Amino acid sequence: MNTIKKIIRRSVISVFILGIVTATNLANAATWRYAHEENKGDVQDVYAQRFKEYIEKNSDHTLQIYRFGELGESDDIMEQTKAGILNFVNQSPGFTGAQIPEAQIFFIPYLMPTDLNMVLEFFRNSTAINEDFPKLYADNGLKLLNMYPEGEMVITVDEAFTSPEGLENKKMRVMTNPLLSATYSAFGAIPVPLPTGEVYGALQTSMINGQENPIFWIESEKLYEVSPNLVYTSHGWFTTAAIANKSFYDGLPGGDKTLIQEAADYAFEKVAVHITGLAGQALERIKKISDKVTVTRLNDTQIGAFKARAPNVEEEFIKMTGDSGKELLRQFKKDLKNVQNQH
Repeated sequence: MNTIKKIIRRSVISVFILGIVTATNLANAATWRYAHEENKGDVQDVYAQRFKEYIEKNSDHTLQIYRFGELGESDDIMEQTKAGILNFVNQSPGFTGAQIPEAQIFFIPYLMPTDLNMVLEFFRNSTAINEDFPKLYADNGLKLLNMYPEGEMVITVDEAFTSPEGLENKKMRVMTNPLLSATYSAFGAIPVPLPTGEVYGALQTSMINGQENPIFWIESEKLYEVSPNLVYTSHGWFTTAAIANKSFYDGLPGGDKTLIQEAADYAFEKVAVHITGLAGQALERIKKISDKVTVTRLNDTQIGAFKARAPNVEEEFIKMTGDSGKELLRQFKKDLKNVQNQH
């Protein structure tokens, strides 16, 4: 065989092999579906976009993202994830707590520190977060990828308050989990569970007197328009979780599992940067837009009156969750103490 024929044959073989590799890659490529609870540009959307960025940059897969309301409320997208219709979901323990009672631990008031750097370090290194919670989610057909904080909780209400007495008989919207109801009962209020999409209208018609959310969501949903008195009580953080359908995840090859976890960790660090300073910026924008908004920050003495009621909620958490909740709370406090000692 002369040299020219050899070159032609090698070229044909190379093209044939390239075709097989390309076809294989296309066959292995998938479109994954991810839904979250927030609007475009909000914290969960930032996380989802960075997750998508990493997945698509490092594989042939694509990620389709659905935002708040596009596929229903929080309960709807969780049901779709458990059914395998969605591959990934971002959901707060405030809603997951109905299925995983131990997830309500984030609603024990004054358990978490107020310093953002300490909170982020806790989520990165906590044994409770990174070892105990994945087991609890797995028992419910879910693969926990990340838990991360979004922002300090702020209460909006029709009349500003500085003591538990100021919340007496106030109808306060809560997410649909029993422990958050117990928290507001302990604070003296009347808890009213409502889906997210009904909160603005309920405030507008005085069906409820107030609600709690991180300040960026209060801005995003324009809740300050119908509930203009903002009260900072330092009682907790809004926490959320990035989750995969466990059957879907378990069925993936090892390389895709590694890809997904790396994407989750990448998105966590991007969100950590995003939320730094976010609360202050959102508050300033709200104050510029509305001259009706008032801001009340409780001092240490005033906070102490609310904090004194927190043990009642902790006891309720243990009643709801039994020995598993008691052990989780012990590890949670141990992890928090380790972070506080380092600071």
